[in-house]
Amino acid sequence: MLTRLLIPALLVSCITPAAALVGGAQPVAGPHAAVMIVGSRGNSCTGIAIARDLVLTAAHCVPPGADYKLVAFDAQRQPRLRDTQSIARHPQFSQKTFDNHRATADVALIKFASPVVSGMPATLHGERLSFTPNDRFTVLGYGLTQIGNGKSGGTLRNAQLLVTGQPGTLQIRLMDPATRNERAGLGACTGDSGGPVLRDINGQQKVIGVVSWSTAAGNQAGCGGLTGVTPLSLYYPWIAETARKLGSPLN
Repeated sequence: MLTRLLIPALLVSCITPAAALVGGAQPVAGPHAAVMIVGSRGNSCTGIAIARDLVLTAAHCVPPGADYKLVAFDAQRQPRLRDTQSIARHPQFSQKTFDNHRATADVALIKFASPVVSGMPATLHGERLSFTPNDRFTVLGYGLTQIGNGKSGGTLRNAQLLVTGQPGTLQIRLMDPATRNERAGLGACTGDSGGPVLRDINGQQKVIGVVSWSTAAGNQAGCGGLTGVTPLSLYYPWIAETARKLGSPLN
């Protein structure tokens, strides 16, 4: 079974920097373009700045009818909230299809009134890549390390995962190379949805997809088994055009 990677009932008071990505993933040192997003309905996701005031995330993270804010941590690791200006979900995203655990256009853009990162935004790779089993990718996220413990999220962490089977244009499945979905290991968890999936391309780490779902080992409900990724290759033209219309063209 698949797990939607939203943190339920998350209030500002319990955004306590502690951990992310299950299985002992390591914290990310220094500034980074990955950000944390919280919704007024109590959910939380990860996103990645692709322009100084524009964030890429998963479409299922930002359903209509709620307000969303970016969470930034100050030097004392205290959360500071920033308002969004506008949100664009891919027009082909289907919540019903997503809820039925099928691949859909699970990408969205969030526009902010001012820059959300001080450094360089992430670079997207919109071309289809040739993958082979055991190719490795880096996943970033602010999600939980302890399932059911909303306070165990809030620190950006990363995990090195490898691809399983033959990836397609609609979906990529990743797993911990040490556990291979046979027992609990590294993987995305609640709150990691929308987080970037990176691959080294000609010496540069580029975003090739966003996290959509997870399973526990053996394809059971939970985390630490498979990490499901929506690749950007089919949706890059929409991302680039929408970014331009929002006044935040990609580099």
